[in-house]
Amino acid sequence: MKAQFGTTPNMKHIVDGRCYNYVTLFPSYVHSTFKRRHDCEEIWRQFEGAVVCQSSCNVTVEDYHPMFYAMPQTWPCDKFLFWSKTRTLMHSYAAVMRHFWTLEDTLVGYMFNDLIWCGQEDTGFDFDSCPEWLQKVFIIQLPFAEMACGNITVLLNGSIVNAFNRLSMFGSVELDSLNPQKVNYINIEVVTNLEGPHLLLQLTAIIFDNRTLMILQCIQDPKHPSCRTCANSLVESFTVK
Repeated sequence: MKAQFGTTPNMKHIVDGRCYNYVTLFPSYVHSTFKRRHDCEEIWRQFEGAVVCQSSCNVTVEDYHPMFYAMPQTWPCDKFLFWSKTRTLMHSYAAVMRHFWTLEDTLVGYMFNDLIWCGQEDTGFDFDSCPEWLQKVFIIQLPFAEMACGNITVLLNGSIVNAFNRLSMFGSVELDSLNPQKVNYINIEVVTNLEGPHLLLQLTAIIFDNRTLMILQCIQDPKHPSCRTCANSLVESFTVK
């Protein structure tokens, strides 16, 4: 069982603070029955009850159910953005396009993003080491894909052999959780690394020339030879007139 760093220090303060920030800054994304202080504290109590004072090996997906029930959420259709092996670019893309809704934009995703946690018997949280797979148990239970509706977008990496990998989180969990009665259309965006390789160029049926994704990559590496072709687009897109 591979282990990684232990529970994030001061986790309760981080989670509580993020909860208050979210419900204050994005009130329209939270159910009208949500009461800030009471419900943020209730979420932490349910989370703590699922994790602390028990061995990591004993935590099940069902242990997180009470916490999710305490997090009523409003879900907008036609805005869901999924990804696989494109996390950094995905966040930049969502920030620029503004209309996309990612897992990290949900209340639970916002509260627990990039945090590490696990418990140990009789002593609360384990601050020394946590198994790498434990957060995946948590992610699997997030109802993001189940609630997806309308037209959704998937951002894939066209520079790796298995751009679509059935064993990835998207391929093995989220894809199977999509409700065909609620999802009308899946738009597949394939982006390659600036330096290549361009392994999916032959799949023209699903590839769209997305200038925004190219520009975002060139912002990170403006001297790359591939960026010369989009120099004019960069100027036109980001110059204040």
